[in-house]
Amino acid sequence: MIELCDVSKTYYLGGQETIVADRVSIQFPKGRSVGLLGRNGAGKSSLLRMIAGTMDPTSGEIIRHGTVSWPVGFAGSFHGDLSGAQNVRFVARIYGCDGDALTAYVAEFSGLGDRFYLPVRAYSSGMRSRLAFGLSMGMRFDTYLVDEVTSVGDGAFREKSEAVLKDRLRDSGAIVVSHTLKLLARICQSGAVLEDGSLYWHDDIMDAIDHHRDLMGISDG
Repeated sequence: MIELCDVSKTYYLGGQETIVADRVSIQFPKGRSVGLLGRNGAGKSSLLRMIAGTMDPTSGEIIRHGTVSWPVGFAGSFHGDLSGAQNVRFVARIYGCDGDALTAYVAEFSGLGDRFYLPVRAYSSGMRSRLAFGLSMGMRFDTYLVDEVTSVGDGAFREKSEAVLKDRLRDSGAIVVSHTLKLLARICQSGAVLEDGSLYWHDDIMDAIDHHRDLMGISDG
């Protein structure tokens, strides 16, 4: 379970104030997959980073019960001079995982072939994303934080990514950000809509999707 207690987040960009969260208090239940919806710029990714602990709220408290992943598929923290395999082993040491098993899993899942042993700085953005998603799925968390990750790669890789994510969610919860409403309907049970700093909870993901559609003026057709 993840609890947001009176959480606010405001930042300034180009002299303009942006309010991501305005005294938000909410609980994300244990073992439940929640779709996080909102218009572009509403602050969904910022909220996810605050939950992950990589961004601090302006005020309030976020309480994490159990293990929480980094944003799944995030490729920004790889060391460019290390190979994909070396980066995976480094993460395994940090988290106390079996380095051989994790490396074997990521090598197979990512499909990078010999490039898995080349420096990450030589990777394309797609290759980095494959590496990052494989690493994320190779580790077990009580709650996965997912930000548009299954949009990476070709159709076959997207299908494989969604399948393994669904498998992980049999035993874990998740907070999922995606603009693909059909994906959220397939993998989430509940939803939350972020609008003007407020977060609106819906027990049923379809109610959250309908709320989002209404805000965006999207017809069912």
